[in-house]
Amino acid sequence: MLQNLSRAAEPEIAADGTPIFAVEPSATPLAVNERSALLANPGFGRVFTDHMATIRYNEAQGWHDAKIVARAPFQMDSASAVLHYAQEIFEGMKAYRLPDGGAALFRPQANAARFRSSAERMAMVPLPDDLFVESVRAIVRQEADWIPDIDGGALYLRPFMIASEVFLGVKPSTEYLYAVIASSVGAYFKGDAPAVTLWVSQDYTRAAPGGTGAAKCGGNYASSLIAQAEATRQGCDQVLFLDAVERRWIEELGGMNIFFVFDDGSIATPPLTGTILPGITRDSLITLARDMGLTVREEPYAIDQCRADAESGRLLEAFACGTAAVVTPIGTMKMKGGDFRIGSGGPGQTTGRLRQALIDIQRGHAPDTHGWLDRVI
Repeated sequence: MLQNLSRAAEPEIAADGTPIFAVEPSATPLAVNERSALLANPGFGRVFTDHMATIRYNEAQGWHDAKIVARAPFQMDSASAVLHYAQEIFEGMKAYRLPDGGAALFRPQANAARFRSSAERMAMVPLPDDLFVESVRAIVRQEADWIPDIDGGALYLRPFMIASEVFLGVKPSTEYLYAVIASSVGAYFKGDAPAVTLWVSQDYTRAAPGGTGAAKCGGNYASSLIAQAEATRQGCDQVLFLDAVERRWIEELGGMNIFFVFDDGSIATPPLTGTILPGITRDSLITLARDMGLTVREEPYAIDQCRADAESGRLLEAFACGTAAVVTPIGTMKMKGGDFRIGSGGPGQTTGRLRQALIDIQRGHAPDTHGWLDRVI
């Protein structure tokens, strides 16, 4: 079992019903000048904060020991279930600096709901939504100074849950560890290219009907890595997956959803049929596009039709979206049988409008008419 967490205790509850996380500050926090140097150019996913949130679960006590502690390695038994049967899930979300110096999360309740859905699909004990939301809020309160004051800077939060029972048998675990770590980040994609290039994978698929495509579990990403490596060899930034049955219908990228903009002003994105991750950025963009009076269709779109529409001029823009990359224009698709460019090969007007509208809400520069911002400090 995991050894680095101390004796169990029931979570304390505040007067308003909010779970209270006991704070055990790090004895060796990074010096302010060292932190400032890191935050000047943090990149993505390599600069980590001083603390993490942890909660444990077992059948006798339920969820317990809600704490903010120093970020440290986990001491694990070699027979821990996650190492053998891959029972684990995670989320990705960000905290943003507001104009008045405060900080806010973007739609954390939606992340909590998706985390719960992922747990159910992976036969894991769901973490209550209020515990999930308070865990990320607690980390942001503790680590607000780690939000970079650079263009596009944010505090990326990684909640995750792993099966920690020490047992070699194919069954759902009876013990779990939930944790949240935080990383100071800048832009996801490197370089100054105006748009990314996709490799259309025709040999590998990401998910099949009845599988785990709609769950945010590591196995989905592990299975995508060989296709991503192929994309890199082809000089592309990301891989685009087709459906597992006909190898014809566009689904999603290795870690992002995809949208298409047509010459009649309409937008389309593949439907959520169980093989595609229900992105929170995806859902937000659909709402914002409809707020702008745009027609949004959630419908199947074949790769051969995509090529034909790009060549005829009917398809004007395409973009990928997700928490990490936000909204990223797609300029070219490469595949066996030839490449094709989408529109001008660079950012389009509609893509730019949607991206700016989303960013302005996330960073407190535009009215939050949908109640998406959750101010933490």
